[in-house]
Amino acid sequence: MWTMSERLREVVGQLAIRPGDRVLEIGCGQGVAAAMVCRLLSTGTLTAIDRSTKMVEAATRRNAAYVASGKAEFLIASLEDVNLGDRRFDLVFAVRVGLFHRDPDRAHELVRPWLAPGGRVLSFYDEPVRSRV
Repeated sequence: MWTMSERLREVVGQLAIRPGDRVLEIGCGQGVAAAMVCRLLSTGTLTAIDRSTKMVEAATRRNAAYVASGKAEFLIASLEDVNLGDRRFDLVFAVRVGLFHRDPDRAHELVRPWLAPGGRVLSFYDEPVRSRV
């Protein structure tokens, strides 16, 4: 059985991050994957959103050095309501975000305006493993 960090390492490995990518993470949680992504970026940046204030605060604390350097930013917003202006991203990814699982067409429609030419959208969803008692 994998831990959350091991699972996220596997996910981040599949993202094929390039050093200059502009990355958007939907549903950043506590910022574990964000930290892994930022380590792979040199000139690139990460914008991460989550609708939970508590999660964004935790992600911001975990990634304080990346935030201070301008490499990462964390925004409290839902995918349906976020306003990213004219920003464009080379990669948009989501891990265990229900909308990408329940209604992938709608999720992709929502992120399409922010994709740079040749941009990619990757989502990962698996059922939580429940231990038997």
